[in-house]
Amino acid sequence: MSTTEYAVTGMTCSHCEQSVTEEVSQIPGVSAVDVSAASGRLVITSKAPVEDAAVLAAVDEAGYAATRA
Repeated sequence: MSTTEYAVTGMTCSHCEQSVTEEVSQIPGVSAVDVSAASGRLVITSKAPVEDAAVLAAVDEAGYAATRA
């Protein structure tokens, strides 16, 4: 298993968390997504490492910006 953490900016509520979770969950290989608007943290668990570009694009699609923590 691989765990990767990102910092997400712009999230303010549970709806924000849900939007990011939905987009990131669609990335092949992602098995779990933990998002916190309060801390601005996104943690992804996957069987193998996931490309940062795919995660950043998914977060962007949800309407937010992210960087690898």
